[in-house]
Amino acid sequence: MEPVRIVVASSGFRSALDYFRTVLPKVGVEAEVEAVDPALLQQGTTRADVIIPAMAHFDGALMDCISGLRLIHQWGAGLEGVDIPAASQRGIAVANVPTAGSGNAESVAEWCVMAAIAISRCLPLLQEGIRECTTWGGPSGHALMGKTAGLVGLGGIGQALAARLQPFGLRRIAVKRQPDPALADRLGLDWLGGLEDLPYLLEQSDFLFLCLPLSEETRHLINAEALARLPDGACIINAGRGGLLDHDALLRELDTGRLGGAGLDVYEQEPLSPDSPLLGRSDILATPHVAGVTDLSYEGISRNVAENIRRLLAGEALRNCVNQNV
Repeated sequence: MEPVRIVVASSGFRSALDYFRTVLPKVGVEAEVEAVDPALLQQGTTRADVIIPAMAHFDGALMDCISGLRLIHQWGAGLEGVDIPAASQRGIAVANVPTAGSGNAESVAEWCVMAAIAISRCLPLLQEGIRECTTWGGPSGHALMGKTAGLVGLGGIGQALAARLQPFGLRRIAVKRQPDPALADRLGLDWLGGLEDLPYLLEQSDFLFLCLPLSEETRHLINAEALARLPDGACIINAGRGGLLDHDALLRELDTGRLGGAGLDVYEQEPLSPDSPLLGRSDILATPHVAGVTDLSYEGISRNVAENIRRLLAGEALRNCVNQNV
């Protein structure tokens, strides 16, 4: 039997391939794993049993360029870039790895805490000052204790973040599409509302954490009007999806000096252009989509994807398959 051919549609995330190649034999899968730039897939010369789309967009036309495709399996949860009806029409299964339980939610939550502390304590400015010997003993930062953290979204990442923020003495409030009082009690939240209550959450939030998926409903959810509702000195932390936040509006608001700063790990266009105005600012902590890139997360995601590929080859039902009818 020939090895199953797995193609990762990305020229980055190399460490993911290392984990994946190590885990596949442990579940009894003999595989060839290759990373291919998404632009090259359009040439129609690629054969793959399994595609891992990463951040690439997969519509029906691109699926037709890949021979032998049986499964599109995301490395993580986000499937907004995959045309699921088109995949179903072609008999291609689509699956993902939920953030909760894989180590991904926990890793992203840790990044969010790191970013909040770094921005509130002026870390980019402090690093610049100590390198240039221009400041010592300043500037003064802001403590997390006694402030209000507003979580927009309370899925796997939001819940993991809420638990990790509790020891810092923050008041924690959140909005969720379908408010769940039992969940709010379990997490010890001070308040939980629906998305229609977002204006109230914004007006209360010294730290605004974006933890929800991107959709037409949530694109630019945090726009100029939303940013204007935040208290003076507020910090925005986004490790969800870049399209949740209007970056032009963010830059305009930061330029006024009213907001405290932003921690960004995701962007509307990835990779981010080196001349992006989001870079090189002392009020923005920018990282290259690494919030979930940890040993814990990659080990857990690798196991989940490898197990589903084993199930595919064995003719068993896939886990977390969004089009089971295929």
